[in-house]
Amino acid sequence: MFHSFFPKPKLFFLSFVVWALVGVLSWYLVMQDLGSYLSLGNLIGLTFPETLASGADPAAQTAFQEASKSAETFWLYQYILICYGVFIAAWMIFGGNKWAKWSVLGSGIIIFATWFSVQLNVMFNEFYGVFYNLIQKALSAPNSITLNDYYSQLSTFLGLAAVYITIVVLKNFFVSHYIFRWRTSMTEYYSSKWQQVRHIEGASQRIQEDTMRFASIMEGLGVRLIGSVMTLLAFLPVLWALSGHIKTLPIIGEVSQSLVFIALFWSIIGTVLLALAGIKLPGLEFNNQKVEAAYRKELVYGEDNENRAEPITLAELFSNVRKNYFTLYFHYLYFNVVRYGYLQAGVLVPLIALGPSIVAGVITFGIFQQINNAFNQVESSFQFLVNSWTTIVELLSIYKRLKSFEAMIDNKPITNEDSQFADNSTLM
Repeated sequence: MFHSFFPKPKLFFLSFVVWALVGVLSWYLVMQDLGSYLSLGNLIGLTFPETLASGADPAAQTAFQEASKSAETFWLYQYILICYGVFIAAWMIFGGNKWAKWSVLGSGIIIFATWFSVQLNVMFNEFYGVFYNLIQKALSAPNSITLNDYYSQLSTFLGLAAVYITIVVLKNFFVSHYIFRWRTSMTEYYSSKWQQVRHIEGASQRIQEDTMRFASIMEGLGVRLIGSVMTLLAFLPVLWALSGHIKTLPIIGEVSQSLVFIALFWSIIGTVLLALAGIKLPGLEFNNQKVEAAYRKELVYGEDNENRAEPITLAELFSNVRKNYFTLYFHYLYFNVVRYGYLQAGVLVPLIALGPSIVAGVITFGIFQQINNAFNQVESSFQFLVNSWTTIVELLSIYKRLKSFEAMIDNKPITNEDSQFADNSTLM
């Protein structure tokens, strides 16, 4: 599944995690302050401004902040591109995999595009603060803003939206091709072992159907995982800063940086609840394939042998199928009660937390919108497992089948559960 596409998968993914941690820590500890020396932004006019003299007027302070932000943003992009470039070049040169252009370079493009789209979401969040504060000002004091001010903010949104749509559409298009190349690499690998596996019932289903389903699930699940991590890294500092506006929580009282801890605590509760409620689902999904395999196998044999696929035998096999499905439906019943109940309750969590601050009038409408959006982004990132549990269950089932198939290809020992699946011909 992985060796066919990625160069030395365990080392590749481990080195990426380590390199990413080194890059993030280096940025916050050292590199962030070296932009004035190393940034190439001065070539296009994005130079770090000189320090303001004390007592500078508000207009000068605003111009200084905007210039500093633009220069630092360019320096951040330059730093990230360098980090990506070094990592990708090293693996492209020394990885030794025929699919490296897609697995290494393609992974880098997807991660960078995901990161950039998350940065656009941060910009949207900043826009919400300015725009809704403008609306609050206009509603509280008629004619205090001009129509030009209002439409200027809308044009800002349209500009951000145009860039966001372009990035997301192109990223999704690229990811689809990336995933199909991954499926192609798996298909080539399994097909090259055809003489070893052709006697295994259901080998065709493993090569065609399971590789297809594995690739399609990874397309959505993998990108969402990367997006969740990137969103968490981007919005956690935003929510941390915005938490400074919230001094008091209901019942608890004063808590420093309260919203970050509430998002973390609520997400942990949801993850634990869903894990407990869905603990039996992967096994049932896997068993589903075994009973379906046994039923289909008998039908296939019945096409060529009139002594097979007798009504009594088929009735017994289908009874096993029905029993497992009904058991699966029952477990999904209470799992979905927990899942949807938790998600709906989560809508109220930030509103309850903001209650004392709203009643006291210590935050503006724009800050309220920023906090609500940032909280939802951080909470959704923490809740990746909650929102993806059913997909993960399906992926685990496919992974088990392909792992069992690979074990039979390599004549390796397999687990009892996988052995039972192999005995049932691994036919879907």
